[in-house]
Amino acid sequence: MSDQLISVVICVYNGERFLAEAIDSAFAQEYRPIEVIVVDDGSDDRSAEIARSYSDVRVLSQENTGPAAARNAGIDASTGAFLAFLDADDVMLPSKLREQAGHLSAHPEVGYVLCRQKLVPDAGTDLPAWARRDPIFGDPGGVQPTSGLVRRTALERAGGFDPSLRTGEVMEWLSRLREAGIGIDILPKVLLLRRVHEDNLTHDQVALTERLFKTLKARADRARAREGDDENV
Repeated sequence: MSDQLISVVICVYNGERFLAEAIDSAFAQEYRPIEVIVVDDGSDDRSAEIARSYSDVRVLSQENTGPAAARNAGIDASTGAFLAFLDADDVMLPSKLREQAGHLSAHPEVGYVLCRQKLVPDAGTDLPAWARRDPIFGDPGGVQPTSGLVRRTALERAGGFDPSLRTGEVMEWLSRLREAGIGIDILPKVLLLRRVHEDNLTHDQVALTERLFKTLKARADRARAREGDDENV
């Protein structure tokens, strides 16, 4: 698998504080070949300027339409057989893509492989409840749902992210991966540093609750739609 291109999609909205560190972590990967695509989701800070300062980064700019639409734009522009998503305030450890690509190579039945994360609080930021005990994976630190490496074939089978969701879009996407019968594994090793700060979309407990509700509702709507299709057969 070492000769197959991995596309790293970094979506950013007003992330000038941390974006360079995220991009640098992509280029510091032990795996090659890679391409790095930054999607600027309507930032009004220096995010796009910072991204364009890297000669090897492909930069896309769009009006602010949310992370789901931004990731989809990155997917459409990518050419890799595998895709990795990185939030603009997070950092990939150097072996991340190599270890995940190796796992997919050894397990052809798996379409998406995640990894553990280490939470890095910004100065003066307290860890919120979701960070002290991850609501999805149970333990502190847990797993960032976008920390995975996905096969393009699996992504095409399940579809992209739902742009109607401003929060919960990744969990909804993960549920569709599972519904499509795509295997998902989690590497037990910490390969991602996730920065926790006041501007995190998931820092607000109200937003987190809304995210969970929308995800469950979308799953229920799909189940009802399938039942209706079965009755019409």
